[in-house]
Amino acid sequence: MPSMVAKPNAAPSGEALAHFQNLLRFETDCWDVHYAMNNNLQDFVLLDVRSSEMYAKGHVPGAVSLPHSQITAETLADYQADTLFVVYCAGPHCNGTERGAIRLARLGRPVKKMIGGITGWLDEGFSLTSLGQE
Repeated sequence: MPSMVAKPNAAPSGEALAHFQNLLRFETDCWDVHYAMNNNLQDFVLLDVRSSEMYAKGHVPGAVSLPHSQITAETLADYQADTLFVVYCAGPHCNGTERGAIRLARLGRPVKKMIGGITGWLDEGFSLTSLGQE
């Protein structure tokens, strides 16, 4: 009797390849964001889409605070139309990244999610900064 892991059957390799390659179009990880930001390779704007209060308590160094509910054409007016935004929130238990990504996509903006959010950032051993420390 097969385990719950093996049921249903795994997708054929071609479908699995397409699926996992496609995920990289929508997601990036904390390690790649950190590396880019610390090696003069940052070609994106990192958006912390949590509340301003949460951002003030601790955020990824270099991130811009823009709560997902405040993402509008007006709040993005200073960014060129082809600016890539990478959004993050508290972590895997938070859907703020999806809310922010939806708003950005509806505005025609390129967007990726930083998987793991603050939780993933800390799990990688990276530090946060807070307002007043910058």
